[in-house]
Amino acid sequence: MTAYEVAIRAEAELGEGPTWDAAAGRLIWIDILQSRVHTYDPSSGRRTVRTAPQHVGAVKPRAGGGLVLNLRDGIGLLDPDDTFRWLHHEPVPGRRANDAAVAPDGSLWAGTMRYDEAPGGGTLARVTGDGGVTTVLPDVAVSNGTGWSPDGRLMYYIDSPTRRVDVFDFDGDRVSGRRPLVEIEEGAGFPDGLTVDADGGVWVALWDGGAVRRYTPGGELDRVISVPTPRTTACAFGGADLTDLYITTARTGLAAPHPLSGSVLVVPGAGKGLAQPAFNG
Repeated sequence: MTAYEVAIRAEAELGEGPTWDAAAGRLIWIDILQSRVHTYDPSSGRRTVRTAPQHVGAVKPRAGGGLVLNLRDGIGLLDPDDTFRWLHHEPVPGRRANDAAVAPDGSLWAGTMRYDEAPGGGTLARVTGDGGVTTVLPDVAVSNGTGWSPDGRLMYYIDSPTRRVDVFDFDGDRVSGRRPLVEIEEGAGFPDGLTVDADGGVWVALWDGGAVRRYTPGGELDRVISVPTPRTTACAFGGADLTDLYITTARTGLAAPHPLSGSVLVVPGAGKGLAQPAFNG
């Protein structure tokens, strides 16, 4: 059990996707349903917010500057001069973007889901910098946390309604050998976003569980960080030395949200994160 602090007091409807932008020394996070992209510089306290063109599931830094956005209707690019353009445009009625992650080779692994969360209505796709798109998993419900082991040989993945964290063998651009790493017990919430630390531990945010859990590479429960916000959505290591664990939360669907629901929490010195690659597009 480790104490949390409030990094950003906010009322995000569906706060998600914390990502440490090492080049800029800032945290990027989003509010999916309010189509907002937030940044936070912990050294100065400076915050920014911009409105995305539509519901946004994830935002990551690009290697050449700017941002890549996993949007309702496809993958968008925001250039350093704030010019927006589509890298891949593929509207599907009733479907939206959700979580995404950048693989060791700089490709974006972008998830989707249906608004009604229908089984089989979502996908996980690999998007390369030239706009190439390959569907990796075609039949998921709520595509969520994705991450890689420190040596890049394993990929972890969450389809939330399964209550599992699955692990795949990874050869650099393809996955195989899907198997469960962790099964979340009934009543503990649903696995949502995840991050992997420098020792290979897998940190999982629990929606309706009010907690972030760390599992060992072997799938053993190692640590629990409890928070008062029931809808804990995702987590990521940040700060100059990647030792602070940032946790996003949501207030959507709660009849009486906790005062901190929708805020970003932080656990200083929680562990040691992995430097995250930027998107190569």
